[in-house]
Formats: sequence, structure tokens, C-alpha cells
Amino acid sequence: MELPKVTEEILYEQWINHKNLGALKTAGGEDIEILDIGMFNNDEAGPDFRNTRIRIGNFVFIGDVEIDINYNDWVNHGHNINNKYNKVILHVSLFNKQSHQYVYTRDGRKVPTLVLVNYLEQGLIDLFCKKIEKDNGFLHNQLKCHDSIKHIPESIKIDALLKLGMERLNKKCEKIVLRLKELAYLNSLSCKEPAVAYQMSPETIAQNINYSDLHQKDIWEQVFYELIFEALGYSKNKIPMNELAKAADLKFLRLLNSENIVQCYEAVLFNIGNLFNENLKSDSSNLSDYIKGVMKCWQNSKGFYDGNVLEDIEWHFFKLRPQNFPTIRIAGGARFLDSLINKNLIEVIIRKIKEIHNIEVLINSIRNLFVIKAEGYWREHYVFEKPIKSEIKYFVGAQRADEIIINVIFPFFTVYFDVFGLPNYSKKILQMYNIFKQKSDNKIISDVAASLEMEQYLEKTILTQGMIELFRSYCSKSHCTECIIGESAFN
Repeated sequence: MELPKVTEEILYEQWINHKNLGALKTAGGEDIEILDIGMFNNDEAGPDFRNTRIRIGNFVFIGDVEIDINYNDWVNHGHNINNKYNKVILHVSLFNKQSHQYVYTRDGRKVPTLVLVNYLEQGLIDLFCKKIEKDNGFLHNQLKCHDSIKHIPESIKIDALLKLGMERLNKKCEKIVLRLKELAYLNSLSCKEPAVAYQMSPETIAQNINYSDLHQKDIWEQVFYELIFEALGYSKNKIPMNELAKAADLKFLRLLNSENIVQCYEAVLFNIGNLFNENLKSDSSNLSDYIKGVMKCWQNSKGFYDGNVLEDIEWHFFKLRPQNFPTIRIAGGARFLDSLINKNLIEVIIRKIKEIHNIEVLINSIRNLFVIKAEGYWREHYVFEKPIKSEIKYFVGAQRADEIIINVIFPFFTVYFDVFGLPNYSKKILQMYNIFKQKSDNKIISDVAASLEMEQYLEKTILTQGMIELFRSYCSKSHCTECIIGESAFN
């Protein structure tokens, strides 16, 4: 019997609406509970959904999910020999004719498989075959209530987006609190960050944070460092940038001593990030003075380092503007580290928040701290030893600085002032968030604004953050009846 033609995009919709499938089991018979479907990976090579949380049997796993039409596609598409699939925790396929229970990653790990056809009625499979891609609104960032949106008063939409904008800020704050607890917990055990993903116990997560738990300045600085690097990585490289900040942590970086400390930071980050081309290491005869200096600095520093080195395939250059290459972002990150470690950047920001009363002046003053002009070797290069014709003006421009303010400064200092009992200053952060204006090229924002017929609000940050939250937490997960806008549209 010939198998029906089904596109993988239709299967993605089934993953998003997994609750309609009933109780799920792996092909080996273990119970599956999907705690978080993760984020759809629509612009990178690699697994279809990232950062999922799944309970399989008695264990909770955090990782990626790959969805194929046939079980054999795992091998046919080369996933079994591709390091990008080493973090897959569940393989989902529509068909599995031989009832195989596992697939294997390149590093030899067994990954359980879920067979969707066991949970679908034939009529539903036939319906899939008639669907076309444009029906999958989540792939085009168009709201499912798009056709009914014009009947909803603008006041209801604005009110909903304001609440969602605050919901998104609160989620960022919760993420920061969890990371602070992780670092405080690891410090209490006097151990390093584990090399593999782990999950703290519910008891540890539930503990309240107070000053005595977080009296160490380096915990706050480490979290700040990780958040900034994640923001510098933008969408395609935020994960490896965050992993780099964890690997080359501040405890190690503070051991470095050099007259040119920024170049030394670059040397460490490029080497731990595994971004150096092997040809540069093997043939040093025609290298620039900069590269020779970076290599010398790493030789003098690597004896202090006993952590992990990232896989070079984790970095993305494809379909990126050269200005966003990891090399340029790391060059900017090295200068940020100089400000953080040697110039008390966090204390500088706290002082500004406390002393500058005009909110717009305060925003501009903080923004200027994160606009980093290009200089030195990386003003004339995008990659190693390949000069460019026109110079780079900024390592971090105003638009990226705005992203850092929204995604790092606002949540980080909200948490900071709340933890240390300074509510007046956390309220000041909310004032900044409410008036902040930002130009964005985010496709989700522009598409959702078009669907809501609210393009006139594209520069009001709290509303555009609400649009992202609307799409990611409600629209793309088909939680329409739980959404104020969706409920109004469909009723």
C-alpha cells in the first residue's frame, strides 16, 4: 500500500496540538508527557523544535525534537551522522513500518521514537493530504483569528498586548531568578557547572531568594555576562554565545593578566568557542601581528582553563549579515567584558538608575553604554585574515543596544532591585519599559502587527513585546480560547 503524501509542516501542527492525540507512548511502550513543545526552528539547519521538555517514563529530559514523515528519514536525511542532532531527546515520525523503538545520534546515544500514525484516525490522515502549507498560520506568523480581527475594538487589543508585554517581562525575570538560584546552588556545593543539561529539584527552585543567598557579587555579574552574550548572538547564535559565556566564565577570565586585556579576552573566547580555522594554527608563517598576539595570549592562558571547548558546528554564519557574524559579536563582547570586569559596569548602571530622574535621559545614557564602536583588527575583518574593503563602524550598534536594554537591562535590574528591597527603582524600570521606543526588523512583530491591524504601534516596545508573547505562547500553540484577543474574535 502506498503511503499517503503528508508534508512535515502538517506534522509540526500535530506536535503543537499534541493534546488532541490522547495519551502518548514511545514505540517501546514508555509513557510520554510533553511539558513544553519548545520553539519551532524555522530558520536554522538542525532539529525541528528546540529546548523542549518531555517526561519519558520517570525522567524529565530537556533537548530537541526531530519530526520526520518516515522512521527511516532519520538515516536517509543524515541525522545519525550530524552533530546538530546530538541533543535530540525524542524522534517523532508519522510512519514506522518496522516498529523500531530507537534511533541513534552520532555520539551513539539511543533516542526513543514516537509513531504518530498510531494516534490518528484514517480520516484525519486523509484530511492532512488535502491541506496546503498556507493553512498552517503559525509558519507564516499570521494569527488564526486574522479574518475576524477587524471587529475587535482597538482598546481591547491594546489592553491585551499591555498585559502580554508584562507577561513577557515577567518570564524573563523568572528565567533570571532561576539562573541566580542555579549559580548560588552550585556555589554552595563548591562545584563547577556540569557539562550536560540538568534540572534542579523542585525544592531548590521553590526556595526564596534573599540577600544572604546572593551576597556574592560574582553571581550577579556572571548572569549579566551570560544574558549580554545571548543578546549579542541574536536569533541564530544566541545559544552558542550563552554556552560560551558559561564555559569561559568570569572566575576564569579574572585570572587573565595582560597589558592588552581586551585582546586577551578575544583570544580566550575565540579558542574556547573553537572559531579558529585549523589552517591558522598549522601555518603561522604569514599571519598578521594580531593573530600572532591572540595565539600567544591563549598559549599563556590555556593552562588555567580546564573546561569545555564548544563544537565549531554550533556557530552559524549562513544567511547572516556579516555585521552579525559571531566573530564581530565576540569582538564586541570582549569590550563589554572589559567594562564588566574592570570598570564596574553594573555599579555604573545602578548609579545612573538612582541618580538620573528624567526617564528619557536615563534611557539614552544606558543605551550609550552598549553602543560599541569598531576598532583595531576587527574594524577591517569579518573573519580571520580576510580584510574587507569598507570599514566596520560598530561592533554593537544602536539597534542591538536597544535589544540589550529590552531583553537584559529591564528584567535583570527589575530582579536586582526586587531582591535587595528597592521597589522604587524597580518601578522606575517599569516606567522606562512603558515609554521605550524601538525600531525592530523582527518578522514576528511585523506579521502580528499586520494581522492585528496595529502597524502604527510598531515602535512602542511594551506592545511589540506583547505581540511576540501573543504569537509564541498563544497563537503558535493554538491556545486561542485562553487569549483575550482570540476569545473576542471567535465569540
